[in-house]
Amino acid sequence: MKYLTFTSLLMASLFLILPFKVMGNTNCVSCHQKAVSNWQESDHAKAMDVAVSKTVLGDFSGVEAEHYTQVARFCQKGEEFWINFTEAENTTDYPVKYTFGHYPLQQYLIEVGDGKLQVFPFAWDSRPESEGGQQWYPLNSQEDIQPADRLHWRQPLQNWNGMCADCHSDGLTRNYSVETNQFDTRWHNINVGCQSCHGKMNNHTETAVSPSSLSKNSSSHKLSTGQFPLSSDDQKALGEWLLDDGDKIASWHGEPRDNRFMETCFACHSLRTPITDGIDPNAAFLDQFVPSLLTPTMYHADGQVKEEVYVYGSFLQSKMYTAGVNCLDCHDKHTMKIKVQGNGLCLQCHNSEVYQKQSHIRHDLNSSAGQCVSCHMPQTTFMGVDARRDHSFKVPQPELSTKFETPNVCNSCHTSQSSSWSADIINKRREGIAPPKSIPDDFVALMHNGTLPIAQHFALIDNNKLSIIVRASAIAMLPYSVEQLSDDDIKGWVHSEHELIRLAVAGIGNLLPIPERLKSYQTLLDDRFKAVRLGAANHLLDARLNYQASFKKALALLLMSNEVSMWRGESALNQSMVYLRIGRIQEALNSLQHGIEVDPYYVPNYVNLADVYRQAALAKDEELTLNAGLKANPSSAVLYYARGMYLIRSQRKLDSIEAFRKAVKLAPDNVQYIYVYFLALDSLGQTDKALRQLKEALSRYRYDPQLRQLGINFAQKMDDAKALDYFNKPTL
Repeated sequence: MKYLTFTSLLMASLFLILPFKVMGNTNCVSCHQKAVSNWQESDHAKAMDVAVSKTVLGDFSGVEAEHYTQVARFCQKGEEFWINFTEAENTTDYPVKYTFGHYPLQQYLIEVGDGKLQVFPFAWDSRPESEGGQQWYPLNSQEDIQPADRLHWRQPLQNWNGMCADCHSDGLTRNYSVETNQFDTRWHNINVGCQSCHGKMNNHTETAVSPSSLSKNSSSHKLSTGQFPLSSDDQKALGEWLLDDGDKIASWHGEPRDNRFMETCFACHSLRTPITDGIDPNAAFLDQFVPSLLTPTMYHADGQVKEEVYVYGSFLQSKMYTAGVNCLDCHDKHTMKIKVQGNGLCLQCHNSEVYQKQSHIRHDLNSSAGQCVSCHMPQTTFMGVDARRDHSFKVPQPELSTKFETPNVCNSCHTSQSSSWSADIINKRREGIAPPKSIPDDFVALMHNGTLPIAQHFALIDNNKLSIIVRASAIAMLPYSVEQLSDDDIKGWVHSEHELIRLAVAGIGNLLPIPERLKSYQTLLDDRFKAVRLGAANHLLDARLNYQASFKKALALLLMSNEVSMWRGESALNQSMVYLRIGRIQEALNSLQHGIEVDPYYVPNYVNLADVYRQAALAKDEELTLNAGLKANPSSAVLYYARGMYLIRSQRKLDSIEAFRKAVKLAPDNVQYIYVYFLALDSLGQTDKALRQLKEALSRYRYDPQLRQLGINFAQKMDDAKALDYFNKPTL
């Protein structure tokens, strides 16, 4: 009963802290003691807590940590934990309000006013000292992040309320006010407890039958604490994974599985954009989020994890997901730890007579290389110390590394060898048999090159043998392969039974001319899922559907989904673009101004606000906006370019030269910037100078056709035959 006492004390402390009614885990303990005991071992139970001696793992004995110009001193004042922090030559004392996470790192939350909690820029490495842990370290280890930087710890991208909170506490709502730029964030339980997976279950304590009452009413039932009897029909319905004679891999025996519960897992274990305030475990995933699909910026060309995308995108690629495997086949439902350590976890379904053999593993069975996960679940480290495994369960393909620059697990160990060496070894061992592929070569080429011949691209999308997320991702990348689509091209996807296919096609409505959008595409406004409806609404803003009930509802949903996240610049920008397209100019201006106020180092809001002023012939406001943007963001190439264009329109051509020159210096690969710079020189009669500099710069821009043509025009204007020959050379 010791753990019961601890839980009771913990929950009692929460009642004192929170100014509202808590429907936490205390109601669950009396009937579900075993489940609660297991949950207390989980990361979920330690997702967040009040900063007290029992929960703080970091060393607050007065130790210091330094990083470039930052110095943090961690100490205690009585029962409180404080950080004395020096940055930008200013020193401030911050009390620690909450702990955030526990392993392999623990972060600390600081209250900064207006209901906002910010993540402190140093974290505690809670790994054992033997693994390099038990020390403070900076979360941005490669940079000296200054206060006037969007990545600074007091800016929106490091804000707990908006960026992190809903996945670390039960029943959390951000409650952000656009009018006041304040949060009134509330939760039902400080960590990830029963409610996050099971919902509020308000009537459960009244209607549930306890084990004690069952045992009193039926002598035939013998129950241990927290267990309930299953009928024979219930047991049959549960089913199981079984290996039939001769099978290499188990198959499901029983009623078809309903794995929709994983949407509750995906709500947090995915890279996604929220469209509601808070998470409802009883609501569909696509009614609360727009998930990120597979993109070249976030995934390697073969679908391996590149950036911090969590589990959703990789697991949906896997053959295991397609076969019906779910999270709880490998993870305990309450501790969330894997059920069996080592290869035994995989051998639950993979025949040991085939897979736990030297002939398959090809490494010492007792070595780390002999572990299934070493080859099929490679790790990528995020946040400095957090190594996370890829859940696409791919077969290593080192032959892809040379062609598509993808990582491979073979060379992560055999670092002195080439990927070709690894590929040759594998090919010899496979005796010429091609390795199984979870992703086809065409998709790898699409991810690597960004485009495909349109026939191949369409064939990829329509290949029913591929995972749904691969097909949906191929749809999302159509803008790189085609300039325009027709209703005949997309109507099959619009009516697909797969919601990710419909979501993806909703996102490419801009490829359809307006008349084509008013055909099958328009029906997406009535889709079952909110994410699809708002995606379609975003591409029907110009279709004059203001009279249509479905569009009105979807538009309201789109506006609300932007508003709940307007604590950061991107959502303010998105909101302004919606308002502009439906002709609500003042509301667009308000959104952009709000975005600048809350996120001053997010440049696009300055650029777009200046452009709205330009269209409204408010030149003075345009100039003031660009000047304010450059004051806050003096290293922004696009702001210098925008200012240069403003100066050209204002007939201040000589001043524009310096603005364009700075834009080129800050973004030396941008062809448009240097193109306009040369045009500006020409407009001032400095064509000879422009021609000379263009000739010097052409090779740096890989002989861009647009720049070559400009060189030809200048050479003809100057009657410079030598320069004309140079720019006309076919070998360029």
